[in-house]
Amino acid sequence: MAAPGTVRPGGRTARIAESVFAAAIDELAERDFADISIESIAERAGVHKTTVYRRWGSKPELISQALAGAAGTHIQVPDTGSVDTDLRALARAVQAVLSSAQGAAITTGLIIGGLSSPEIAGLMRQFWAGRLEAISMIVERAVGRGQLPAGTDPAAFMHAMSAPLYYRLLVTREPVTEADADLGAAAALAAARAGVFRTSSDSPGPAR
Repeated sequence: MAAPGTVRPGGRTARIAESVFAAAIDELAERDFADISIESIAERAGVHKTTVYRRWGSKPELISQALAGAAGTHIQVPDTGSVDTDLRALARAVQAVLSSAQGAAITTGLIIGGLSSPEIAGLMRQFWAGRLEAISMIVERAVGRGQLPAGTDPAAFMHAMSAPLYYRLLVTREPVTEADADLGAAAALAAARAGVFRTSSDSPGPAR
């Protein structure tokens, strides 16, 4: 017998799960996390609430599974030969996610849900690990080309580049625009080239 919440490929079980997961994401796009319930998700999905309770048991479990697939989407890592254009393209890719209703809902759900749910907190760590991997690849290539100082910390770079975008989404609730993405990438690059994010002592100084 399958464990609660698991889905066998095909058939009615898969269709119900797809409908419920989509409803959960739609709920996140329209309502605060605290206002969402198993009942509201079930009603939106057109599924009886007892079916949802039987298969997922709790709101955190259901939402964590709904977010798992959506949050696992990888952003393409550009490789144009220039760290400036690579990071601007990456920042714009993040901006495109945050400016869409579903992307904003997924991000907000991960952050807010992670405060009270260990399952969602785990997904949040995976989410950020994916973002860090993308930044790390670009930074490592740029260091190898002499475009950034050796020892530049990718995590510090990621925080500096992305923080303004998430601030607008989560704090000021303003639209996240391409101009914001470009500014975040440019500011982070200027700081990196000045050696602000350098963690090792073997750097020859600011990059040209």
